[in-house]
Amino acid sequence: MKVGIIGGAGYTAGELIRLLLHHPEVEIGFVHSTSNAKNLLTDVHEGLLGETDMKFTDRLPLKSIDVLFLCMGHGKSAEFLAEHPVPQNVRIIDLAQDFRIASPDHDYVYGLPELNREEIQHARHIANPGCFATAIQLGLLPLAANWLLHDDISVNAITGSTGAGVKPAATTHFSWRTGNMSIYKAFRHQHVPEIKQSLAQLQPGFDASLDFIPYRGDFARGIFCTEVVRIDPALPEEDVVKLYRQFYEAAAFTHYVDRDLDLKQVVNTNKALVHVEKFDNKLLITSVIDNLLKGASGQAVQNMNLMFGFDEHAGLNLKPSAF
Repeated sequence: MKVGIIGGAGYTAGELIRLLLHHPEVEIGFVHSTSNAKNLLTDVHEGLLGETDMKFTDRLPLKSIDVLFLCMGHGKSAEFLAEHPVPQNVRIIDLAQDFRIASPDHDYVYGLPELNREEIQHARHIANPGCFATAIQLGLLPLAANWLLHDDISVNAITGSTGAGVKPAATTHFSWRTGNMSIYKAFRHQHVPEIKQSLAQLQPGFDASLDFIPYRGDFARGIFCTEVVRIDPALPEEDVVKLYRQFYEAAAFTHYVDRDLDLKQVVNTNKALVHVEKFDNKLLITSVIDNLLKGASGQAVQNMNLMFGFDEHAGLNLKPSAF
């Protein structure tokens, strides 16, 4: 099967190329980048040295591929598709936020396998979830599925610098980021609407506030998320844990674990780990993912595997660092 990649110079595209080069069912047909046309992929993605001699192209041989990955900035996917008609037989996986909110104006399926597995398997077009949105939803979906969300939800999550993309900015420079921490887009992060959409899908009528405080972290990759939910004080913690285990028992990459979580358990993998603890009438939920993998490119490959009937783990048998 042949794939094409648009917007090939960013961090998510680099991870996507790395995964697809070793996918047993896939051949990369082209990687598009106007500014890097005719340059080697390894001129930009140096971690691929020794793995490929492919070059970027400014051509768009869309008729020669089976699936197209869009790895551009938010708002650019819709612009690209308006200007470049994609053949009907070509599946599309968009890693931007352009089509994540359901609308009669498009047929994109929200690509969170733990929520929409069957729909993804039959989809032509996929809107890959946001990285923060993935981590936060995986912490809350079992509660929504059991109608246990009734009050405002407090969320704190910290992300690595790769979450800001490859283009340099004042808050991404090493000298600013190292030994530092800061809040951004408090209560107004762009991932909140897609999270609330998913919770309402499982618990119709849910419309409580999601009070999300995102943090920039002093590390390159990963998301560490904590959520506090008010819950019936008479509900035993072991019953809540059972709900989480049951919800994720068939999930390929998401696991409930009975221990405290840290980023090194998931970084460089497509795994998501979730843990809960009950304190009187409050439930503390912790979830961790790699923002570039389960939060972006790994999940995109997972979605592709489901769409084409491949083994869900194909190309994604990645191991975390031991240190």
